[in-house]
Amino acid sequence: MPDPTVPSPTEPPAGSPGSTGTGPAPARRYVETKPPRGVYVRVFIYVVATHVLLAMMSLVVLMAK
Repeated sequence: MPDPTVPSPTEPPAGSPGSTGTGPAPARRYVETKPPRGVYVRVFIYVVATHVLLAMMSLVVLMAK
C-alpha cells in the first residue's frame, strides 16, 4: 500500500509545468524526523495527569496519618 504523504516518483512535483495539482502547495510539509504535534499534546496531558494523581494520592496518605 503506498504512503499518501510521499509523492510517487512518476508524478511531477506540485507547481511544476507537468503537474496535475490545481491548488497551491500545502502550508505544512511532512518531515519524517519530526513527530506530529499531537504527540507533544498527549505527553503534556499525561505528565500533568500523573502529577495531579500523585498529588491526590499524597494528600490521601497525609490525611490518613
